[in-house]
Amino acid sequence: MSKERARRRAVRLAVAEREKAARARKVARRQRRRTIIRSLRPHVRLGSSGRLYRRSRAQRTGIVLVPLLAIVAVWLFIPDQALRILLTVLLVLAAPALVVVVLGRRS
Repeated sequence: MSKERARRRAVRLAVAEREKAARARKVARRQRRRTIIRSLRPHVRLGSSGRLYRRSRAQRTGIVLVPLLAIVAVWLFIPDQALRILLTVLLVLAAPALVVVVLGRRS
């Protein structure tokens, strides 16, 4: 009887050892894949000069509202249609430059 139990235990241990080895190979493969993928992705360092800087909520609101109010004023007070369109295009194109000049670049 004890020889039979020992034989079954040996079979169980052999099966468990094979499953453990298979799991270890799978984990190693997954880790290699993650390392390769991580090495292929571009690295973004927080705080570097290439990072987009943030503005306060009030500044972002002003950046949106001031040109919109100017465009509304142009469309309300300028009677000529061609001049309205010209001034609207000019405001849209000049707004980013004005934001940089007025608020400055944050670095």
